[in-house]
Amino acid sequence: MESFARVLKGRIFLSVFPENAAAGNEQKTLTTVLFVGGLSRRMGSDKATLQFDGEPLWARQLRLLRELKPDTLLVSARARPPWCPEEIEAVIDEPPSRGPLSGLAAALRRVQTSHLLVLAVDMPRMAAAPLRQLWSQSEPGCGVVPSREDLLEPLCAIYPAEAASDAAAAIACGEFDSLQSFVRWLARKNRMRIQSVDESEWHFFQNVNTPHDYETSRSALL
Repeated sequence: MESFARVLKGRIFLSVFPENAAAGNEQKTLTTVLFVGGLSRRMGSDKATLQFDGEPLWARQLRLLRELKPDTLLVSARARPPWCPEEIEAVIDEPPSRGPLSGLAAALRRVQTSHLLVLAVDMPRMAAAPLRQLWSQSEPGCGVVPSREDLLEPLCAIYPAEAASDAAAAIACGEFDSLQSFVRWLARKNRMRIQSVDESEWHFFQNVNTPHDYETSRSALL
């Protein structure tokens, strides 16, 4: 990571923590973003348009994010989806393409709040309660990423606005081969806190990548 370190040379990493929880809540504001930029190769069709309980998955996830009452609601994509509501801004991935990291960098660049909550469109079993818990666990200058054993969930996580410059530098350097490795780097710099998820709650983070996953998730929601 030497070249990345050179880009960050001279920067000051500072996390500001409140003297009490009430003060911390007053300093926190939230933007939410729905990630829909995947190619859906294994599914064979656009995962965002899959039907769950009589509504497309994109509508289900946007409704979930609205329950958090964010200051701003965004959609992250390679291009503006045809289903995207007019009142919602679509944030287009920044080149060069680094997969989800490109989408995260673009969304963080747009953020004008203290934190950004990211949710992947392909987590149909996610609920408002786990997202609210993540939000309550975040601190000024520090986000939260859930962890199932050694697997992080960077597409259902909260990032501090301060991570915007880190994401931009990561895109420029090309040092990170995945969003997982980038988030672990943020955790080492105290930008993120890794929060272990109890096994009884793992189902919230299950995603749908194949037709079999889709049918399994639909059955679980009935």
